[in-house]
Amino acid sequence: MVETLLAIGIVASIFVGFNIGGSSTGITWGPSVGAGIVKKTTAAAVMTVFVFLGGMTVGQNVMQTLSADIITIDLTLSAGVAVLFFIGLGILVANIFGVPVPTSMTTVGAIAGLGLASGTLNYATIAGIISWWIVTPIIGFWIGGIIGRYIYPAVNRRVTIEKSDGPLLVLDRSDSLPKPALGPNTTLTELGTTAVVIVIGCYMAFSAGASNVPNAAAPLVGGVDGLEVTTAVIIATVAIGLGGFTIARRTMDSVGGELSDIPLLAALFVMVTASTITTALSYIGIPISLVMATVMTIVGIGWGRATRPITVREAVTRDSDVEDRDIQLGAIVAEEEEGEDARPIGEPEPEEVLQGADLFNPRAVIKYVSMWVIGPSMSTILAYGFFIALPGVV
Repeated sequence: MVETLLAIGIVASIFVGFNIGGSSTGITWGPSVGAGIVKKTTAAAVMTVFVFLGGMTVGQNVMQTLSADIITIDLTLSAGVAVLFFIGLGILVANIFGVPVPTSMTTVGAIAGLGLASGTLNYATIAGIISWWIVTPIIGFWIGGIIGRYIYPAVNRRVTIEKSDGPLLVLDRSDSLPKPALGPNTTLTELGTTAVVIVIGCYMAFSAGASNVPNAAAPLVGGVDGLEVTTAVIIATVAIGLGGFTIARRTMDSVGGELSDIPLLAALFVMVTASTITTALSYIGIPISLVMATVMTIVGIGWGRATRPITVREAVTRDSDVEDRDIQLGAIVAEEEEGEDARPIGEPEPEEVLQGADLFNPRAVIKYVSMWVIGPSMSTILAYGFFIALPGVV
């Protein structure tokens, strides 16, 4: 009976990890693949490696929270399998609505439902987690706002990320010992910017592993009949990697299209900011959605870039002189004029900077935020009803 239950749990964990890999790989490597810097197969392979590293290191803290801190009793194997079922259900619902899965939040909701039904919920821990869920979008938005208002325009004017035709590096066989050399069309600048793009992608993959591997692994860890941590992490990583090599190929093509048509440089700022927020919270054991930090950083950078025509004082005092200086949502997708400094804060932008695609689709943002509320709420209610009806599963 135990072996059968464990087998069912492993299948459920693989299903969860597979879907996590499909969404996380697209978010992490979509911009780089779209720019032609990284191939899809390479992105999936690198993603798998760094997801494992994130899950085995920082992810251990999140796993402790999920498996032992949210409820005051050990998560049994039977209860863990049930939790994985509700995580999978949350993934299904999110896929139906066509938004990235808030897996960490859905996982917490399912375990909280178990705690409510059994009277073992650690209210202090769950209150702390929810507090960070409220604060994180605000942090992402304001960090993005500062970057978009004061940093991005200057960097955008000086840095161009391009991919030339042909290989980036080749083997120079002119000497007896072959050595790597620049490709026929590769410049040192291109090599440097490509290296930065890849390093940032690896960092975001590590962050995704730290926050997402525990969602697929933690419900099977602990208790007499559960898996060892390393085994559970390996199973989750393999499943995430499988998702990266298969269904993520489509999401890498389309990622970001619904929220914003932002250039690669802006995407890199988003990736660094979102990854840092997610990794820091994972380090202190807070289950958090990488998508949450990513979405709000995109919105923040665009808002900051678009509000440069007005000063902070004018925005606060609502000075009537700024009525002609419109906030343009297309500002983030425009390139700065090469060779010229970015316009100072408070001065109108040139017309060509103000003409661009919409910064973001407000309906899409509302849909994402709604899922952050609906996902964990649904999993909590459903799990509560299930464990109330079947208390013997706990």
